[in-house]
Amino acid sequence: MTGSPVAAPATRDGTPEVRLLDATQLGLDDAGLRSFARAATRRTGAPHSSRSYRYPYALITWHDAPVGVDLERIEACDEAFADLICTPAERADPACSADRDNYLSSLWCAKEALAKALGDARRYDPARLESPARWPGRRAGPWRTAPLAVTPGHVGWICWRALDRHPGVIG
Repeated sequence: MTGSPVAAPATRDGTPEVRLLDATQLGLDDAGLRSFARAATRRTGAPHSSRSYRYPYALITWHDAPVGVDLERIEACDEAFADLICTPAERADPACSADRDNYLSSLWCAKEALAKALGDARRYDPARLESPARWPGRRAGPWRTAPLAVTPGHVGWICWRALDRHPGVIG
């Protein structure tokens, strides 16, 4: 997943391209990483892109259809944070108690990726938005989601609108 983006909007199978950028390897400070990531997604020429930063890392993605990505560091999550981001069903999930910090970080990350893909992430109330991390089969209608293998101590999620490569075929 690391490396420079190529000038191709999406993979041949219709899934978005994703890259993990490491500012340490690139010799960049926080501002430099952000600038590099913006330029990298512009160079792809893709109609849709998304970026997320957790210095010293950035996740970038691009696609032919709406796409969102988020990267979060796994940190201690208190009750107030859980109340802010969880639906009642998410709070009741046994995984919330089993590995609370990872669970809540992952829920938040997936919700942020979806909110970015849907448009303006600031317009959505996370406590009312069911997390894509809990979607059966990692899909909901035309939307797809996937956890991303990122660096240790972090979680990453991507959400995208699936392309209809075969009109008349539901899938």
